[in-house]
Amino acid sequence: MTDKKGDTIASSTTSNSKNTPKKANLLDHHSIKHLLDESVTEIVTGKGFIEDVRMSNVRLLMGSIIIIIALFAQFYNKKFPENRNFLIGCIVLYILFNGILQLIIHTKEKNAILFTHPPAESFSSTGLVVSSKLPRFSDMYTLTIASADPDSISAKPQVEFTKSVTQWFTKDGVLVEGMFWKDVEGLVNEYTRESKKSK
Repeated sequence: MTDKKGDTIASSTTSNSKNTPKKANLLDHHSIKHLLDESVTEIVTGKGFIEDVRMSNVRLLMGSIIIIIALFAQFYNKKFPENRNFLIGCIVLYILFNGILQLIIHTKEKNAILFTHPPAESFSSTGLVVSSKLPRFSDMYTLTIASADPDSISAKPQVEFTKSVTQWFTKDGVLVEGMFWKDVEGLVNEYTRESKKSK
């Protein structure tokens, strides 16, 4: 009897956690964008697109190398000025790798929030790049879906929408998931239709 009650409570708790509304601070631009971007990722991956984490892994690797260089410079067992050449080398490497990291962010990632592989059942050789913009002091959210490899023969025309975030949130900052899901899913379907037209 006790086990059944425990199971009921556990299942009820799980159900409540799943139904917990998503909420953002409407006075915080970053809070709104983060919540929308997170929801977009859930919707797109729920449509069968598998996230491609290679770019994230490269960025993490570069960040780790930069941290290791800084740690070597900090804890090298010789003191200044004996470690002068070593410190100069560390500074040069730090600037170099940090520059490469920033280059990757600005040229590859830009406003991207999600990279994907093509769906398993697709004949396309490229995945998606999903990007978003929400300018500061603006309520207009732009979501763009494009091919991950624009130079590929199977690359498709990008699609996008720009809408006010006010239609997706209640006055208390709760995301109206049904409305937002419908808009994002519609954009994904539009991209898919463009893919079929161009074949």
